[in-house]
Amino acid sequence: MSQKQWIAGINAVSAALEHDAEHVREVLIEAGAKNPRLAEIENRAQRLDIAVRKVATQALDGVVGNLRHQGVVARYAAAKTYGENDLEGLIEAAEGRALLLVLDGVQDPHNLGACLRSAAAAGATAVVIPKDKSVQVNATVRKTSAGAADSIPVVPVTNLARTMRDLQKQGVWLYGLAGEAEASLYALDLRGNVALVLGGESDGLRRLTRENCDQLVRIPMPGGSEVESLNVSVAAGVTLFEAVRQRVAG
Repeated sequence: MSQKQWIAGINAVSAALEHDAEHVREVLIEAGAKNPRLAEIENRAQRLDIAVRKVATQALDGVVGNLRHQGVVARYAAAKTYGENDLEGLIEAAEGRALLLVLDGVQDPHNLGACLRSAAAAGATAVVIPKDKSVQVNATVRKTSAGAADSIPVVPVTNLARTMRDLQKQGVWLYGLAGEAEASLYALDLRGNVALVLGGESDGLRRLTRENCDQLVRIPMPGGSEVESLNVSVAAGVTLFEAVRQRVAG
């Protein structure tokens, strides 16, 4: 069953029209707006035979609430939502080269959106998030991800520690990022079935999450103590593309 969503903002709507137009049902554009990028969106949607309506700003505000829409929103029917029972099939389909991003309690929707964008760009198999104590995919996440939220499987799970143990049974190695770890990310072999596990913005990895990792590793930072800990979305990008580098090279 498809799931109807509203996505808002010039970049998010443009990305949806470019990468997944078949699931865009209609586009609403602010009447009288002079932004040339809105005109581009209107023309592209019309070329794709997607309905375009000019509406008052108040109508856009009513659709997306406090989210900044920049004069355009789109009604989007996501093709599929994923559950934890789908993980096994996704890993099997990756044929020994699954690349998972596991996020333990990310609270900021902008951070989750940025993580999804990096995961999609890296060709990740799926992103796993807990159903509780974590932001879920909402309108802000969709906008920040610039379409990635609907191009990569996002799998919310009830019990993250149990899911991690299930992944290990499927032959997935779990590497958790922790600033105090002794081992370096760059010393790992990330070419097989791998899950990169990152903690939330304030508390990092929870105890059970740490205990279920095969190994804790750190991102070497030559700047030392003068450099603040990396934002979770930046850390996700660094770790994912180290895996990509190894897979392309190997």
